[in-house]
Amino acid sequence: MKRKWFSLSPLLLFLVLYLVTSLIAGDFYKVPISVAFLISAVYAVAVSRGSLADRIDTFSKGAGSSQMMLMLWIFLLAGAFAGSARAMGAVDATVNVTLSVLPSSLLLPSVFLASCFISLAIGTSCGTIAALTPVAVGIAQQTGTELPLMCAIVVGGAFFGDNLSFISDTTIIATQTQGCRMSDKFRTNFRLVLPVALAVLALYYFAGRNIEAPQVIPEVLWWKVIPYVTVIALAVAGLDVTLVLLLGVVLTGITGMADGSYDAWGWMSALSGGMMGMSELVIVTLLAAGMLATVKANGGIDYLIHLLTRRITSARGAEGAIAGLVALTDICTANNTVTLITAGPIAHDISRRFNLDPKRVASILDTTSCSLQGLLPYGAQVLIAAGLAGEAFGQPVNPTSIIRYLYYPMGLGIAVFLSIILRKSAK
Repeated sequence: MKRKWFSLSPLLLFLVLYLVTSLIAGDFYKVPISVAFLISAVYAVAVSRGSLADRIDTFSKGAGSSQMMLMLWIFLLAGAFAGSARAMGAVDATVNVTLSVLPSSLLLPSVFLASCFISLAIGTSCGTIAALTPVAVGIAQQTGTELPLMCAIVVGGAFFGDNLSFISDTTIIATQTQGCRMSDKFRTNFRLVLPVALAVLALYYFAGRNIEAPQVIPEVLWWKVIPYVTVIALAVAGLDVTLVLLLGVVLTGITGMADGSYDAWGWMSALSGGMMGMSELVIVTLLAAGMLATVKANGGIDYLIHLLTRRITSARGAEGAIAGLVALTDICTANNTVTLITAGPIAHDISRRFNLDPKRVASILDTTSCSLQGLLPYGAQVLIAAGLAGEAFGQPVNPTSIIRYLYYPMGLGIAVFLSIILRKSAK
């Protein structure tokens, strides 16, 4: 028993380090998350069982898994696209178009709706965030809106589609593991999240009523908007996010050199600067993935699952255990896809035992994972938003500064909790 608890110690150390340093610093939103992960990662390797070579191998395989490498590709391509687009003036041009078309009072809800629509169409929160964050940052700078708030609006909307899209990996996994149809899960899920989306949309409308756009909007250079319009259109068309970003990078180079914004060397410099702006994001991702792989190899995640499922006595309790299982697994893996792959089969066993509705269980699985993933300061989506915002803003943006404004993921969590507590039958 002692060893099982001890297997969770690297994760507990990270949480304690982050909390303590936050209290010492006096500001939770300015603590470097990479330092806490570095210490916890070193500790995880040091206390694991086996030879040093085996421990390092476990850590390295977790950090270098195919999913992590794909995530890093997205980070670097997103940084390169953002850097080259900013250098050629695409961000400013897109912001000017937005300010010239939309009333100031509708800027916040419009960004949220755009993020919802794109993510629903392309089925990926990361791709949506990569496409919209630079534009949202530009709007924040032009209007004086808080930068973390604008990032949170994009991230929140991105999880709307991640949770509902028919081509989202989380939707596919949730329905496949529970043996239900996507259309049934969609209807159940939509009824659960629609009130949350409407409430958040109204909140952004009232929060944005006093936003004042610049009195004089600079000349709108429409051709500079082409890279962003193309990236969004290709993403909506269902093209792979890495290919979309790569084409976006090439298009910014062609457009920027054609209008004289930079030459070939200037373009390469912009690409380099954009990728370097994502360096801390890459480091945090590698440290988190390696540390969590070590925790899993030592039985920590399995032990958490055992603790959650051993005393279930009712259908309501079964649904609560499933939601708790997803939440804790996502905290440990920082990846909602991996979370559902891990928790889905266990949830199916629990569902069969208590005769739960498969489409409702799939909805609980997917919605809970999106809620927790959206609120993790070391989750890929928040890290991408912070990295791109920092690159566009010209100075680092701490991921945790975005968390307090993530109203939609918070609302998803509340909706799942209430749907379990207030379920019609506890049989």
